Amino acid sequence: MSNPAKRKGDKAELEVQALIRDLTGWPARRQLGAGRQDDMGDITGVPFTVVQVAAYKDLARGIREKLPACVEQQERAEATFGATFLRLPGGRYVVCLTPEQWATLAREAVAA
Repeated sequence: MSNPAKRKGDKAELEVQALIRDLTGWPARRQLGAGRQDDMGDITGVPFTVVQVAAYKDLARGIREKLPACVEQQERAEATFGATFLRLPGGRYVVCLTPEQWATLAREAVAA
């Protein structure tokens, strides 16, 4: 049986998978095998995007640890976009981007 932190993380990934599907219609799904050398995010099926998920009680820790991980995974995957979904107390999510991730998103949105 997995430990409580793993179960919490798995649950958050399933929630984000469902959230992305509901909001966009994209075939988002959990990426299995997190923590591998070739890790390219927690959720697949989002076009050109690496998605990282964090469900830490300490939101600052989630930003400190998962945002840089998202950037590394985005580079490894050669993805245009990266997004870190952070679970807030109560179950709501916010999405955190680096300034570079945000600028890429903004430039692409204007160009579309």
